[in-house]
Amino acid sequence: MLGAGLTGFATGFSLILAIGAQNAFVLRQGLARAHVFWLCLLCAGSDAILIVTGVAGFSAVVALYPALPQIMAWGGAAFLLAYGALRFHAAWVGQYEMQISGQSKGLWATLATGAAFTWLNPHVYLDTLGLIGAISTEFAGSARIAFGAGAVLSSFVFFFGLGYGARLLAPIMRSARAWRLLDVVIGLVMWALAAKLLA
Repeated sequence: MLGAGLTGFATGFSLILAIGAQNAFVLRQGLARAHVFWLCLLCAGSDAILIVTGVAGFSAVVALYPALPQIMAWGGAAFLLAYGALRFHAAWVGQYEMQISGQSKGLWATLATGAAFTWLNPHVYLDTLGLIGAISTEFAGSARIAFGAGAVLSSFVFFFGLGYGARLLAPIMRSARAWRLLDVVIGLVMWALAAKLLA
């Protein structure tokens, strides 16, 4: 049981560790110190739903609807291109008074963007439903449940660690120049991920 749980934790953590659209958004909100708890809860809770679904067997759904991954890829790429353009525009305009003062958009707008990054990202499905689901088949019974629980726990540890750990970078994010650089980097990441999806 413990070994399966640790395997699930390590697997989930290693898959989520890569810098992606969702992680970049959580980092940005963490730096702004805005709606961090609810955003982290949304991201980790969404991952939990997807991981449990993957462990329960998502491959059967893809077998019934083979076009589903491609449709998700197109939708995700469109969203990433649009959000990347917004970040480039924000860097061009350079109005970061709200971020520097620790203000942000409203809670519901933040959660809607976080949900889009989560549920419109085909890589999330590949990692949680595909890879974690496939690896979970190596375990049976209670060991499989422990594996899934470990993977879910890793998501909560990662997102809350990223969201609240971002505050350590706050001292260097007190200038418009630093926020402009962050937005340019995030925009490049978004467009690179979109290009990868379309390829």
